[in-house]
Amino acid sequence: MRYKSQFDQSRRGVLRSMVAGSLLMPGIVSHLLSQDANAENADNPLAVRPTHFPPKAKRVIFLYMSGGVSHVDSWDPKPKLFADAGKTVPIREFQGRKGDYSMFLKRPQWEFSAHGKCGTHVSSLFPHMAKCVDDLCVVRSMKSDHTNHYEATLGIHTGSFTFARPSIGSWVSYGLGTENQNLPSFVVIAPQSPYAGGQVWGSDFLPGAHQGTLMVPGAQPVSNITRRAVSDRLQQLELGTLSRMNQRHLDSRRGDPLLTARIKSFETAFGMQAEMPEVFDLSKETDATLSLYGLERGSTKGFAWQCLIARRLAEHGVRFVELIDVGSSSNWDAHGDMLTHAPLAKNVDQPIAGLLCDLKQRGMLDDTLVVWTTEFGRTPFNAAAGAAGREHHHWVFSSWLAGAGVKPGITYGESDEYGIDVAQDPVHVHDFHATILHLLGLDHTKLTYRHTGRDYRLTDVHGRVVHEILA
Repeated sequence: MRYKSQFDQSRRGVLRSMVAGSLLMPGIVSHLLSQDANAENADNPLAVRPTHFPPKAKRVIFLYMSGGVSHVDSWDPKPKLFADAGKTVPIREFQGRKGDYSMFLKRPQWEFSAHGKCGTHVSSLFPHMAKCVDDLCVVRSMKSDHTNHYEATLGIHTGSFTFARPSIGSWVSYGLGTENQNLPSFVVIAPQSPYAGGQVWGSDFLPGAHQGTLMVPGAQPVSNITRRAVSDRLQQLELGTLSRMNQRHLDSRRGDPLLTARIKSFETAFGMQAEMPEVFDLSKETDATLSLYGLERGSTKGFAWQCLIARRLAEHGVRFVELIDVGSSSNWDAHGDMLTHAPLAKNVDQPIAGLLCDLKQRGMLDDTLVVWTTEFGRTPFNAAAGAAGREHHHWVFSSWLAGAGVKPGITYGESDEYGIDVAQDPVHVHDFHATILHLLGLDHTKLTYRHTGRDYRLTDVHGRVVHEILA
């Protein structure tokens, strides 16, 4: 599953500019960037492709909490941190600066208790998700490579902490294609732009059709989704005429991938006009379902709406759906006061628990992988004894997975007694990505793309599948 680049960088830059200024769906019109040497998929980069081995999951719902959720206040209980709060500990590095520091341990703001049959401890910050622990695999030994938001956000999404690279959603779309040609294979729903902006869902050097399509919660999540023609019949006549003209133009310019891409973009846009309004139509959802998510009937905003739309997109065959709760401000970056975590948690807690329950009762959790993560954790210590907040902490943090192919009701890995560093079974971001791809039937070492003379992959030159958490 390796494809070779055919166009030089200067041409690519021009094409990206054309895509940025296009009125058509982002990522679709840029199909020229696909440069796919496989003739079978040359006209349709989103065609379904075979997996490397039988998959456990058919799709992914990726829940990203922007800003850095504190692991020691949520998923990683540390009794000794409660007991020794106020004491000092030696630290070898603080906020990316090497040196010898003496820091004050800070007490967690929320109490922990055991939940479910499995007895996994979760803090009172997430009371609804705590009821779902029997379906979760909580990883308490995540590691990242950078302490800044931009680089860490880029890393958790692309595997690269320094340069723009294709998003994990783009890699999944590239590796698997999509079964529903009327909808994008990769959709991102976000109320605001996150750290790193569109690079979070960018396809970079991968075929442009694999770029994520951004939807913004509200009355019109996707622009221009309603046809301008006064009737179906008139639109069919217009599209029929356009199709014949395009075909004549294409026949005289065989081998022009940009022209082929533009024609394909019109077809996909028509498909979205036909199917996307149905995805957004929640009128047939029962009151019980809306209540499960905590969504008021008629509302089109908030994380509850995002989660319910994610389920509907999954039902309609979208391969990878990412939900971002907030943007690059007013997020989980609690430097000044940890209590700012409370309203952010309330925004996502019930909707995520509702999504898990809804998927499970519909039988969709069997082949849907749900991932919850953030870019890093927060320090169990601070420079001042009375500090109300916590700083960035990439040495160890927590994430969880649920659904297809994942052992339910377990925790994996451990941080040390204060939650400062990994004590057992480290899971680097590359390992995390390798495991997600594995569950989708993709070998992370074989899912590559040749660009500027090198075979690139999501996990760079690292990464291992964490088999211990696989069912």
